[in-house]
Amino acid sequence: MSSADTIILRYLAEKIHVHRWPQDSPAWDSATINKLNQSINKNPDKKRVEIKSDTLVIEDFTFHSLCNIGVSVPFFKEECTMILEAQFCDLYAHIHITTRSENYLDIFNQLTAWKKQKQKQKNLL
Repeated sequence: MSSADTIILRYLAEKIHVHRWPQDSPAWDSATINKLNQSINKNPDKKRVEIKSDTLVIEDFTFHSLCNIGVSVPFFKEECTMILEAQFCDLYAHIHITTRSENYLDIFNQLTAWKKQKQKQKNLL
């Protein structure tokens, strides 16, 4: 297993929404939209999230070319949200991931450290 395949963080998220972004990017076909809606967007169950060095895996979807990563803890809420842009296959996406687990602050700290590491790697290129 290469370092790019190493799982940095694994957790369950209560709420995930994946949509086409930017709006002027190629349209998604209905099969892709239906699969995303069934597996992620409209699925009320907790979803498995795996953060790797250069990829994000949500259930059976692998996203790459991760960029514009934001991580926050909203005021007055016991949750952590990550928003980012990515690609899966040849499609562009905007992803919102929210976890409300008891260790949401630990997840926030780990996501923030991962984001900083990605920024350092990008600056070295």
